[in-house]
Amino acid sequence: MSGSGTSGSSRGSGQGAGGGSRRNAQGRERNRGPQRGFTESAPSQRTRRADPARLVAFEVLRAVAAEDAYANLVLPARIRHHGLDKRDAGFATELSYGALRGQGTYDAILARCVDRPLDELDPAILDALRIGVHQLLAMRVPAHAALDQTVGLARAVIGAGPSALINAVLRKVSARTLDEWLDLLLSTETDATRIASIRYAHPEWIVRALRQSLVVHGRPAAEIDALLEADNAAPVVNLVALPGVGSLDEALESGATPGELVEGSALSSGGDLGRLASVRDGSTRVQDVGSQLVARAMAAVDLGTNPGTAPGAEAGTDSGDAGERWLDLCAGPGGKAALLGALARQRGAHLLANESAAHRAKLVRQALSAVPREAWEVRTGDGRDIGAEQPESFDRVLVDVPCTGLGALRRRPESRWRRTPKDLVDLGPLQRQLLNSAIDAVKPGGVVAYVTCSPHPAETTAVVSDALRKREDLELLDAGAVLDSVSLTGHLEAGHELTAQLWPHVHQTDAMFLALIRKLA
Repeated sequence: MSGSGTSGSSRGSGQGAGGGSRRNAQGRERNRGPQRGFTESAPSQRTRRADPARLVAFEVLRAVAAEDAYANLVLPARIRHHGLDKRDAGFATELSYGALRGQGTYDAILARCVDRPLDELDPAILDALRIGVHQLLAMRVPAHAALDQTVGLARAVIGAGPSALINAVLRKVSARTLDEWLDLLLSTETDATRIASIRYAHPEWIVRALRQSLVVHGRPAAEIDALLEADNAAPVVNLVALPGVGSLDEALESGATPGELVEGSALSSGGDLGRLASVRDGSTRVQDVGSQLVARAMAAVDLGTNPGTAPGAEAGTDSGDAGERWLDLCAGPGGKAALLGALARQRGAHLLANESAAHRAKLVRQALSAVPREAWEVRTGDGRDIGAEQPESFDRVLVDVPCTGLGALRRRPESRWRRTPKDLVDLGPLQRQLLNSAIDAVKPGGVVAYVTCSPHPAETTAVVSDALRKREDLELLDAGAVLDSVSLTGHLEAGHELTAQLWPHVHQTDAMFLALIRKLA
């Protein structure tokens, strides 16, 4: 991954020749030895302030580590707080997300350059080092600028003492390119999982899980490297104009390009999308195209005599959907609910969007606010109760269950370091309970769309298989065929054994799973 430089270049004199390293008994390089030329400026000449873009990145990493915050929520607020322009906002975004994605690899490199275990470092110092490493090894930032500005940041927000340590460590990091570091780190490794974990900055358990997921969903295990690499690529921002409500005209005039996978979508190079009136009023939304596809698939299933096919005219009102009741069982924060609400309005149907947490239910209402009010309502309550409270009441039910999010690691860079195998165990019962509630809530002849943003078989095929095994009044429809019917390409090749799985390295979407379950009349 690469990026461009930003304001505030180093006052150093340019790179000089590096020297050899000294190692202690544990093989770690000590923080002393020959100095590189670009650090030889006098103390009075060194940067002593925090460049705003780098400060934003540091604050994001600190919030993620210390407050368990989500980078995608913290970053926009910090960019606005510091008043970054488009160029510096882009730099701060790449630096924040890149440092978080690459954390595992960068920590392995830092462990070779620090003369103590990394967990003995102050967490703020470690975050500053990660920011420096990403600039040095993965961005188009001159080495002198990366080092000078990172040290200046440390002086400004951590202190003069730690800045000396950061200066010494980053000098050692800069002695090699990323490829050279990887060659060194992997020179004695023989385990394929361990090698992939270091090379692509994923925990080993996730590497194993994703390799297994590829096979379960009908793809070669050899694609694992491509999948891990796709997780590390900065994702393109996907937009959707709510059908019958919004328009992409403003976004396209601002540089977005039409989406190639699904109707009404666009791809944006980023920037401050909040400047677009259509985004501010909610008629155009930021939403991964994988999420768009699975929501449209639920709405497109023919509830007549031809299961697994889509209506002839998706955007029309004469589709046989008039009077239907739709349910989004786990609606927060509201992205899919907004798209379903707009589709329901077009077809004369009505959407109930359910969310268990009150603060997230508020977000759902905000997401739906651009859709005329008569087409939807929001319920705050436990989705596991709806099946009993409103049995056989809905024609179509979307149950996008809470999951590990292993399919969205490229958009949630900190997630890979937070999740553990225990999360799979903890989430499994909830996922099954929600799916059972959805099945109880759907009418005979209706359809349930079971969706996860994870390809892991424990969250996908295993959950669906359990539901089908316990009930005789269910049948699995061809989810791949329905996805094809709502895509512009018509051949996503996402289906396998009647379920469907999208992939970042194949479809450039999040790894969304879809199963379509019909309750027999």
